[in-house]
Amino acid sequence: MNDAAFNFHTLDPETIIDALWDTGIRVESGLTALNSYENRVYQFTDEDKRRYVAKFYRPQRWSAEQILEEHTFALDLKADEVPLAAPLLLQGKTLHQHAGFWFAIFPSLGGRQYESDNEDQMEAVGRFIGRIHQTAAKGAFHSRPTMGLDEYILQPLQLLENSPLIPVKLKPLLLAALERLGKTLQQCWHTDWRPLRLHGDCHAGNILWRDGPSFVDLDDARTGPAIQDLWMLINGDRQEQRIQWDILLEAYGEFSDFDLHELSLIEPLRAMRMVYYLAWVVRRWQDPAFPRSFPWMTDEDFWRRQIGLFTEQEKLLHEPPIQLAPVF
Repeated sequence: MNDAAFNFHTLDPETIIDALWDTGIRVESGLTALNSYENRVYQFTDEDKRRYVAKFYRPQRWSAEQILEEHTFALDLKADEVPLAAPLLLQGKTLHQHAGFWFAIFPSLGGRQYESDNEDQMEAVGRFIGRIHQTAAKGAFHSRPTMGLDEYILQPLQLLENSPLIPVKLKPLLLAALERLGKTLQQCWHTDWRPLRLHGDCHAGNILWRDGPSFVDLDDARTGPAIQDLWMLINGDRQEQRIQWDILLEAYGEFSDFDLHELSLIEPLRAMRMVYYLAWVVRRWQDPAFPRSFPWMTDEDFWRRQIGLFTEQEKLLHEPPIQLAPVF
């Protein structure tokens, strides 16, 4: 599947309005582009002054079956009263197609940014992630991927090895650091965790707050360990992390059991995300939005820093995981 050369140059305002018209929605004002690199997302108001968000999926990234599994998961969560942006059922379906683009319409959720240093908000988020996983355990993904080294390390390594973006004189050093990281990951990554349908990208930027949390963007939903939806919410030094984990897991445990052995996956998952994210930007470089948004990718200093970061992360994989008392 070659999606590297694709961009959204054919998705102009007229095409967007025509697509929305086909669903029965009449755009009154807006079509304000929201922050999204992978897809194209627009907020608008209809003729009845109701606010919506239209999401146009990047072609060739997900199949229709995979997108519908995302939608089914979102609707399962909504049915269980988990606050999140779920696709609207319009003309009997949630997934629509126009001019070669798959798209969906969502309600526009208001709210301010989640405060990652606010313990009360963290407790509420932990409780709702527990509810997300309680719902997730009732079903399974069949088309969407399962987290593992192939997608997050092996494929990215191959892509980076062939990338002309990496300065020639630095490429051997970068690839050597990545090879060491990959070998260590193969030793410490394990799959004896309970597979769950996951949000997949549950960080502070995907949580809105207004009298409680609301979750957005299930675009990276996939099967994986519960810890994947938790570790990105933790920050600070080891002592601060222990306090945050105690808050998060105590609240999470009100609705879902958590296996403390999954704490050993935090640094492997961090390493996998680092490599995957870098390869993702390289893979999308032909999309004009990426050179504009990531201009530092052409700087030698950036790649030198990446070598240092991967080297340091490989060392962290040898350290014992954070230790927490069992949650009852």
